Amino acid sequence: MKILVTGSKGFIGRNLVAELNNIKADKAKTHSLLPDLSVFEYDLDTDPALLDSYCKEAGFVFHLAGVNRPKEQSEFMKGNFGSTSVLLETLKKHNNKCPVMLSSSIQAERDNPYGHSKQAGEVLLFEYGRETSAEVFIYRFPNVFGKWCRPNYNSAVATFCYNIAHNLPIKVSDRSALMTLVYIDDVVNELISALKGNPHKVKDFCKISVEHQITLGEIVDLIYSFKESRKNLHVPDFSDAFTKKLYSTYLSYLPTDNFSYPLIMNTDNRGSFTEFLKSPDRGQVSVNISKPGITKGQHWHHTKNEKFLVVSGKGVIRFRKIDEDQIHEYFVSGDKLEVVDIPVGYTHNIENLGDTDMVTVMWVNEVFNPEHPDTYYLPVEE
Repeated sequence: MKILVTGSKGFIGRNLVAELNNIKADKAKTHSLLPDLSVFEYDLDTDPALLDSYCKEAGFVFHLAGVNRPKEQSEFMKGNFGSTSVLLETLKKHNNKCPVMLSSSIQAERDNPYGHSKQAGEVLLFEYGRETSAEVFIYRFPNVFGKWCRPNYNSAVATFCYNIAHNLPIKVSDRSALMTLVYIDDVVNELISALKGNPHKVKDFCKISVEHQITLGEIVDLIYSFKESRKNLHVPDFSDAFTKKLYSTYLSYLPTDNFSYPLIMNTDNRGSFTEFLKSPDRGQVSVNISKPGITKGQHWHHTKNEKFLVVSGKGVIRFRKIDEDQIHEYFVSGDKLEVVDIPVGYTHNIENLGDTDMVTVMWVNEVFNPEHPDTYYLPVEE
C-alpha cells in the first residue's frame, strides 16, 4: 500500500511517518497488516509537482498539512481550506477514490479565523466523500503533546517542558484552566487503526479514544517535579498514564549537553554507597561498591527488606537468624547474575572475596528514613 502523508515534517506527521517506517521495517507486520507499504512524504519544501504523481498512486491519504499560526489571518483559509481543496481536486483528477484522513481541530467549533478555516476544510471533505463515495475520516484534535512538538509556538505543554528543562521562565495565566490533551503515540495508534479500516468514530467524526483532562497548574507542578527528581531521586508515579506520558515528553526537551546528572557518592576506605532512585511506594535503589576483603552490613531489620544483586566482582552474603547460631552463606558473582533476598529478622553481611571492587545493586522496600531507620547492629559471626 502506498500512503501519502501531507505535512510530513510537522509534529503529528513526523511521528506518524516514523511509525509507518517502523511497520515497513517489520516484515512480519508489513506482510500481514499493510503489505508492500511505502510512504510518500509531502511538505512545504517538497516539489509541488510531486503531489500529482503521489495522488495518482496513493492508496490512503493522511492530510496533516495546515496552518495554525500565520503572519496574516487570511493565511488560515489559504493554508487549511486551500491546501485541502488542491489535494482533493488532484485526487479527483486521477479518479482516485482512496480513503482520506483530515487533521482538524476542536477549534472548528469556535468563532475565530482558525476555527472557520478548519471547519471549511471539514465541509469540503464531507462534500468530497458524498460526491466520490470515497471514505473520509475527520479528526478534531484537542491539544496534542509529545516528542518533537515545537515549543514556544502553539503548545503549552511543549513550551513548559522546553523552558523548564532549559531553566527559562514560564508564564501561566490561569492555573485552574482545564486542558483536554491527547498523547502523540495515542494519536498515531489511532491513525494506524484508521489506515487498517478501524477508526474510532463518534457520529460523523473520528476521535482519539484516550484523552486526559488536567489543569495548567497541575501540568506545571508535574514538570517541575520531574526537574527536581534529579536532585531528590524520586521517580514519578508512572501508574498514572498521564504522568508517564508527560515525563517521556519532558525528557525529549532536555538540552543535549544535559542528559546526565551526578549522584552523591558516600565514600570511605571500604568503598562507596550511592543512592540512585527513590519511590514512596516502591522503595529505593542504591549502588554499593566494596573494596577487596571488605565486609559490610552486620545488621538486621524488623520490616525493611532488601534485594542484593552483585553485578561485578565476587563475594559472599551471610545470614543468621538473630536468636540462632546457624550461618547461611550465598556465594555471588557478576559472572552469574542472581538476586538474593534479605529477609527480616536475619542479621546479614556481604564480603568481597575477590581482588577487584565488588559492585552490588541494592533494592530496599522503603525510602531511608533517618528518624526510623529500622536497622540494628548485630555481627553475623559472633
